[in-house]
Amino acid sequence: MAMNFGLMYLPLFPTLGIDRHDPLILFGDIAMETGIRNASPCTARDCKWPKSRNGVVPVYISSSYTLEERDIIIKGLISFHLSTCIQFVWWKQDQDYLYFHPGNGCWSYLGRRGGQQVISLQQCGCVHHVTVQHEVLHALGFHHEQNLSDRDNVTIVENNNLMTPYDYTSVMHYGKYAFSKDYGKLPTIIPKPDSNVQIGGARQMSRLDIVRFNRLYYCSFI
Repeated sequence: MAMNFGLMYLPLFPTLGIDRHDPLILFGDIAMETGIRNASPCTARDCKWPKSRNGVVPVYISSSYTLEERDIIIKGLISFHLSTCIQFVWWKQDQDYLYFHPGNGCWSYLGRRGGQQVISLQQCGCVHHVTVQHEVLHALGFHHEQNLSDRDNVTIVENNNLMTPYDYTSVMHYGKYAFSKDYGKLPTIIPKPDSNVQIGGARQMSRLDIVRFNRLYYCSFI
């Protein structure tokens, strides 16, 4: 049975990217290969990146980005160095790595897939510090905060096991009018019991985002 974390929300239907090679996009920015039927095909254990004493994730940033855009992406990655045990390093022929690509929209696959794993940050509208953190967290195994209320469909991060409360300030939380057909008038996510609670305005990872990440990856930064 789905657990109620104090939100009412409308389901976000899957869409196809603009380009025929784009993946299927679920929940606004989670990429799935077309033909895969299960929306959550991996588990917290299988989708985590390999954990060693210092977790290392190789990255490659497309040369199509400007120097300013590359700087924003790099600073977003460094923010993980400052508060978690994950370390991003430049790709050097590694088999598995994250590839930051200026594709159509802002999206990422959920958890480690193996091989070249694209994180799409469209140059017009997606290259922001908070967006980098959000999409990287997807790639490292974290779902949207509001989707944690549907426990039947979420298998990436078992929030109960991480022992943290629901977080309205999470960088993984969408805003009240996300994907609304009449933005500003018809909300798609309504906090309960106080509908005036501010959601979706995070500018960086919240304290609980960091706590959950460190507990999932068994970091000592807690």
